[in-house]
Amino acid sequence: MEADELLTLVADGDQKAFEELYGLVSGPVFGLVRRVVRDPAQSEEVTQEVLLELWRSAARFDPRRGSALSWILTVAHRRAVDRVRSARAAGERDRREARRAHHPAYDQVSEEVEAGLEREWVRRCLDRLTALQRQSVTLAYYDGYTYREVAERLSLPLGTVKTRMRDGLGRLRDCLGGAA
Repeated sequence: MEADELLTLVADGDQKAFEELYGLVSGPVFGLVRRVVRDPAQSEEVTQEVLLELWRSAARFDPRRGSALSWILTVAHRRAVDRVRSARAAGERDRREARRAHHPAYDQVSEEVEAGLEREWVRRCLDRLTALQRQSVTLAYYDGYTYREVAERLSLPLGTVKTRMRDGLGRLRDCLGGAA
C-alpha cells in the first residue's frame, strides 16, 4: 500500500496500517530529522515524537493538498526545527544565567577589600624593618625558602639570619598589633 492509503487507514485507528506506515516512513523521517538536529540521540527522540504525532493526528492529512510522505516530512521538519530552536534557547538561557551568577556576592567583595587593606598594612609594616630584616622575612615567608636557604642566598651565617628573622618578625608583630 502507498503512504496516502495507509495514513487514511491510520486516521480510522487501524493499528496494522500504522505498523506498515511506520516501516515505510521511519527511515526518511529519521534521515531528515538527523540532518536538522545532528545529534543521533536527539534525532531518534524527535523521530519517535513525529511518528507518535502521525498516529494522533493522521485525520488532519488532506490528500488533496499533497502526498502523505510530503505531509509527514513537513511535520518531521517542523518538529526537528522546533527541537533545535528549543535547544538553542535553553543554551542561551544557561549562558545568561551563568553571566548573572558570575557577579560576586557582597560578602566576596567585602572580603576582597578587607584582604587588600590587610596586604597594604603588611607592606607598610615591612617597610619599617631594616633592609636585611625585610629581605630575610621576604625570602622566607613570600618566596618559601627555609632559614638555611635564606642564609645561603644572602651568604650569611645561619645564626645571623635566625636573629634577623626573630627581630624582624617581632617588629612585624608589634606593627601589625596596631592594625587589629
